[in-house]
Formats: sequence, C-alpha cells, structure tokens
Amino acid sequence: MESESESGATADTPPLETLSFHGDEEIIEVVELDPGPPDPDDLAQEMEDVDFEEEEEEDGNEEGWVLEPQEGVVGSMEGPDDSEVTFALHSDPRLVASHAENSSVFCVSLDPKTNTLAVTGGEDDKAFVWRLSDGELLFECAGHKDSVTCAAFSHDSTLVATGDMSGLLKVWQVDTKEEVWSFEAGDLEWMEWHSRAPVLLAGTADGNTWMWKVPNGDCKTFQGPNCPATCGRVLPDGKRAVVGYEDGTIRVWDLKQGNSIHVLKGTEGHQGPLTCVATNQDGSLILTGSVDCQAKLVSATTGKVVGVFRPETVASQPNLGEGEESESNSVESLGFCSVMPLAAVGYLDGTLAIYDLSTQTLRHQCQHQSGIVQLLWEAGTAVVYTCSLDGIVRLWDARTGRLLTDYRGHTAEILDFALSKDASLVVTTSGDHKAKVFCVQRPDR
Repeated sequence: MESESESGATADTPPLETLSFHGDEEIIEVVELDPGPPDPDDLAQEMEDVDFEEEEEEDGNEEGWVLEPQEGVVGSMEGPDDSEVTFALHSDPRLVASHAENSSVFCVSLDPKTNTLAVTGGEDDKAFVWRLSDGELLFECAGHKDSVTCAAFSHDSTLVATGDMSGLLKVWQVDTKEEVWSFEAGDLEWMEWHSRAPVLLAGTADGNTWMWKVPNGDCKTFQGPNCPATCGRVLPDGKRAVVGYEDGTIRVWDLKQGNSIHVLKGTEGHQGPLTCVATNQDGSLILTGSVDCQAKLVSATTGKVVGVFRPETVASQPNLGEGEESESNSVESLGFCSVMPLAAVGYLDGTLAIYDLSTQTLRHQCQHQSGIVQLLWEAGTAVVYTCSLDGIVRLWDARTGRLLTDYRGHTAEILDFALSKDASLVVTTSGDHKAKVFCVQRPDR
C-alpha cells in the first residue's frame, strides 16, 4: 500500500513519540582539517516457508601480498603508508595480462564469523578470498566476465558471493573453495546476503529485486518501477527489505508475501536517484540518501517520513526532473549510531554531517578535503569512520566532532572499506589496484 505522509516533511518535523531519545544540548561545530589527512533457527524455519518460483579453483600466488610499505609507488598521493598488509593480486600481470596497471579494486567484505578473511572484487574481472593477517591468497573466484563490483560472505561465513556488472552472480563454498551456484540476472546494482539465512538478494537495472535460496537456487522476484533498483538493505527482522530506485521512490517489501508494504514516491520520495539506505539497530527507522542532497528519515512501521536532513552549505534545491542529478553535491553514504540518537550523512562535497535524531538538528559538521565515498559507525561507540576520494581513512568522535586519527597509504581514491567487529582492523580497496589492512590504534580506548 502507498504511504500517505505529509509532503512537506522537513528537518524540524517532530520525531516519533514511540522513540525514546535522551535530550542533548544542541551543538553546531564546523571542523576544518589541516591539508592532508529474531532467533536464527526460527528465521531459518520461516525462510523454508517462502514460496519461491523456479527460475575452478586456481592455484594461489602468495607473492601477491606485501607486508612492508612499497617503495617507488607512482601516484598523486605519494606519502607514508600506515598499512600493515597490502594485497596486490588485482594488479598481478600474470593474472591480468590485458590491463594489469588499470585494475581498480571496487569492493571488500570481511567474513562475519571470525573476521579473519576478506573477499575483494575488481576491474580485472576477478575476485579473491584472502587472509587478513598476512595477505595469503586462499582462492580465486574465477569465471566472471565483467568488473566485479559486489562481493560478500554469508551470515555464517560458509559461503561467499561475487557479482559483476553484467549481472553474473556466483557463490563459492569457502572451506572447499568450490563454486556451488551461479545465476545471470540483469545489470547488477547491489547485492546483499540475508542476515540469518543462506538467502542472497540483489537489485538490477531493470528494476527487479531478486531473492535466491543458495545453493538450490529457488528464486523470487520483487518488481519495482521500470528503472534501476539502485540500493537495498534487509531489515534487522529478516522479514522485510527496503529498496531505493533511480526514479526517487522507496519501497519496503515483505520478503515472504512478496508484496510492497510501503511505497514512498513523489514529494514523499526523493527528487533524484537513491544512492544509499540504512536502518537503525532495531529496524524501526530507515535513512535514505539521494543525489537530491537530502537524507530522509522514515518510520519502518508506518512508512511515513518523520524527518528530512539537508546540508547546511547547500540551499534547498529546486525539484529535479526524472533522471536529473545535482551537479554539485549528493548524499553518498549514511548510517545510525548504535549507542546515541545520532545519524551520520556523508556528502560528495566532503561534508560529514552528524545529526541529532531527538531534536532533528545538525550537531557537528566535519569537513574533508575531498568527497566522502563511504562511512561506517563503530559498534557500541560514537565513533564514525569515513573513507574519501583523497585516499585517506578518518576516525571522528561524533560527540565532539573531533578528528581522532587518520590512516594513509593509498595513492588513489578509496572505493570501499570494511571494519572488523572489534574495530581493530580497517580494510580498504582503491583505484590504485590494491587492498590494504590498517591496524586501528586509538588513545581513547
């Protein structure tokens, strides 16, 4: 059914009465940087009730990793290398004969069970599973025919999925290093494992969201508008998923019944393609971001917009026509803090905005030297990590807006990063053809 939120929702819209936030003194601070730096078993049983419609390992080369900072690296961001391990197989000429010096590494994911393995995918049409401690290659996920832009481990770390731009998805058994499933969908936009079951979801350029049981391949599709499903996320209850589309609409899907529970479009949706979506810890709130420079706070229960956040430096933009994008700025990444009523929004112009959800006001504004690519909150703390186009990872204290530390080593933009559960490791991928592992050391803990 379609939501009926008031179209004029703004950042001063009162928060949901059902949300219990503690009050906090409003602080607005601009920080300028110096130049440079339900039960798993029950859920599994539920997934068994979903009505679906039927629809070689290669030898590893351990010379692909480097433990010491490399000398003579050519690039516009030359400088110190704070990383402990560098994984360089995505540029190994023996594996990438045609464009070895041109292979950006697009994506990274850590195995959730032990946080000892990483999977990376790149422009070389390859994905690799490797060990974080020393960069040793465990196996290659071979057979892709286009750039690998999505890669992730299943909830129990037993499976790893990889997807390329052409829409070819493959799943591998980690312990046997064997391919166990593959499927060719439309051009791939995003991919995500279900949080508690061996179920894989993906969004494609034809507007469909796909859901497969792996490895038997039983399939179900959720048909959106006739435009790309640009981003998606399974809600924490495992029963619903929120999907954003290129036309600015947002849909919340019932994964078992196959119907859309809420649809936000027109003034309730975004006025440009969605770029990212996140949910809070209990799944009661959804935060969406778009090229229209707005982040919208949505109740997952009612489907109503309960807040709209815009960057302070950009005036309210005129409505964009379908398919039009803001030339100057956009929301690139966002997320919720797990211990305080805070949300972080990262913008292409380099602004990290920390919003207080209880008052729906800007608390801090932290400026980067270049565009933010992604942000992640550290679990159990008010520390937010950002990676940006200047090749630097930064750690921010969201309570004060203060920069805690930064990590350098890449010679090109960072394209993706992942954080270990205990926040001891940050793993990055970059346009410099490398993935790096950084050990996080903070004086405040």
